[in-house]
Amino acid sequence: MKGNEALAEAAVIAGCRYFFGYPITPQNEVPAYFAMRLPQVGGTFIQAESEIAAINMVFGAAAAGARVMTSSSSPGISLKQEGISYMAGAELPAVVVNMMRGGPGLGNIAGSQADYFQATKGGGHGDYRLIVLAPNSVQELADLTVLAFDLADRYRMICMILGDGFLGQMSEPLVLPEPTGLKFDKSEWILDGAKGRKPHIVRSLRLRPEDALEKLNLKLQEKYREIMQHETRSEEYNTADAEYLLVGFGISSRLLKSAVQALKSQGVKAGLFRPITLWPFPSRELAACAQGKKKVLVVEMNAGQMVEDVRLAVNGSVPVDFLGRMGGMTPEIESITERIKSYAA
Repeated sequence: MKGNEALAEAAVIAGCRYFFGYPITPQNEVPAYFAMRLPQVGGTFIQAESEIAAINMVFGAAAAGARVMTSSSSPGISLKQEGISYMAGAELPAVVVNMMRGGPGLGNIAGSQADYFQATKGGGHGDYRLIVLAPNSVQELADLTVLAFDLADRYRMICMILGDGFLGQMSEPLVLPEPTGLKFDKSEWILDGAKGRKPHIVRSLRLRPEDALEKLNLKLQEKYREIMQHETRSEEYNTADAEYLLVGFGISSRLLKSAVQALKSQGVKAGLFRPITLWPFPSRELAACAQGKKKVLVVEMNAGQMVEDVRLAVNGSVPVDFLGRMGGMTPEIESITERIKSYAA
């Protein structure tokens, strides 16, 4: 299946029955697939009049307790940021997909990784976080979509899938995931009619800072600390005896795995560390993996964003270098291997 379609089918498997979105390349196969598929399972697809309208429809469906998704690509995600912040303030679960494209501005429709800061540092206003998952294959697009809905419901927050135009457009074989069967009790907060109970209120406006808004923020920060403790995910490849460590996420990590293999054939010991959760960032795992290495090379399709989290994770224990391409360009395997070999020269 094509990545965008695999993601959408996995969402249906996970129980998503509502999708609200607005067209933008290179993720248009996601809403197109939902437009066809959701009516078959009794769901609802709406092409909204704008990205702003779409995210507010997501707010409404989430407040009613539904499993709901929206997707877009970089400029469209920027337009959704106000609603994403509102949902963070209201503690509403949903899945948001960003198939990144080249920027800034309208940029181009090629794949990019330039929205890392936006996704992991909070693209909207206020002290909030999103769980951010970074797949690197069509299989992971499907698997992590199912996981995303469970994480969103477990923690009552948005879980973002951060893909890119290359990943969304490529076709690969996959095994469709099974539903997890996990159930999450939403009865204490959803808006489903107040017959026989006190009304629930879903809101992000709290005008009394001394006993309302700060209390919410303290609650959110406690939740985020719990997530940082329990929900980090990463992958290591050929790191046990590696002298040099390559670090990359998403589509870049596939190039890095090929670079590791090429370096091995040339007698250079290199390994790969791949963060799967970009937030919470797997800092403990990376610090342990980098221990004893001569150098760390971070490779991204941007001007250098995740590299900041890598430097924080290793905390000066290992030199960290960066190699990046921008504007929808991909790093070449040869440039990666030459950079690593230059360290040993």
